[in-house]
Amino acid sequence: MRRGVLRAATKLIRGKKAVWVSSCRESSNAPLYTMALVSADSRIAELLTELHQLIKQTQEERSRSEHNLVNIQKTHERMQTENKISPYYRTKLRGLYTTAKADAEAECNILRKALDKIAEIKSLLEERRIAAKIAGLYNDSEPPRKTMRRGVLMTLLQQSAMTLPLWIGKPGDKPPPLCGAIPASGDYVAKPGDKVAARVKAVDGDEQWILAEVVSYSHATNKYEVDDIDEEGKERHTLSRRRIIPLPQWKANPETDPEALFQKEQLVLALYPQTTCFYRALIHTPPQRPQDDYSVLFEDTSYADGYSPPLNVAQRYVVACKEPKKK
Repeated sequence: MRRGVLRAATKLIRGKKAVWVSSCRESSNAPLYTMALVSADSRIAELLTELHQLIKQTQEERSRSEHNLVNIQKTHERMQTENKISPYYRTKLRGLYTTAKADAEAECNILRKALDKIAEIKSLLEERRIAAKIAGLYNDSEPPRKTMRRGVLMTLLQQSAMTLPLWIGKPGDKPPPLCGAIPASGDYVAKPGDKVAARVKAVDGDEQWILAEVVSYSHATNKYEVDDIDEEGKERHTLSRRRIIPLPQWKANPETDPEALFQKEQLVLALYPQTTCFYRALIHTPPQRPQDDYSVLFEDTSYADGYSPPLNVAQRYVVACKEPKKK
């Protein structure tokens, strides 16, 4: 856990500082930017500084606890050499393990704070991207929609799946809504910029589920405005809530929260590889490790049994299917 957080945080600091500096330069030459954007830039800079300090604290905590871990190892070696467990060693080990437990909890708390900072930074960057999109402004790392190529879009979708945060709760915590297979609450409203599965009418009149980005939601009409994420589509749709399925916002950890994953032979909607459309599929194998994908069997009449060979789909792009299973 801690190595992954430190690696992600370091990468975020190096990469996002450059984006932030670039955005500040843009804002000075772009009158369409509001004070809210400037405030977001300032907050991102503060969070990056705080995140850097947390990384340093983690390293210091690790160095401080290392000495105690070495003592535990040496004590066990002495016990093996003497081939006995005396009351002295029992008392000593009890104290060493108590200290080690406290050190681990302290480091864990720092890492959780770091994860919170990373989540807040990502949220602010997404809000800033949406505001820039509305204002018609883009930085070099985010070209206008009309210039995005198909291969670039597929790469971005893959990166979005890989960087989806893993939900790490405290002992006794249950995974929240939109973690893995857990659906959104009944009153949940997706925010602008959120990715969703949207049921739309295709050119031929048939309905299909596409990957879309929320533009807005009207509480008066209870309808969403969403953009087709596919650059070739360039379409905006107005859809009711029942035609929208929010995508997961956290990956579920199979090792600690297997109940938050779809199970074998469960019917789902999954994003077909190298496309932006969701199709009905059966879960073939759930993820076994946090970094694993689902293995799914897409419904396909071209195969004798009606299903494709197993294909991998990330947790990010697998949602519940409310339609009945075909017989």
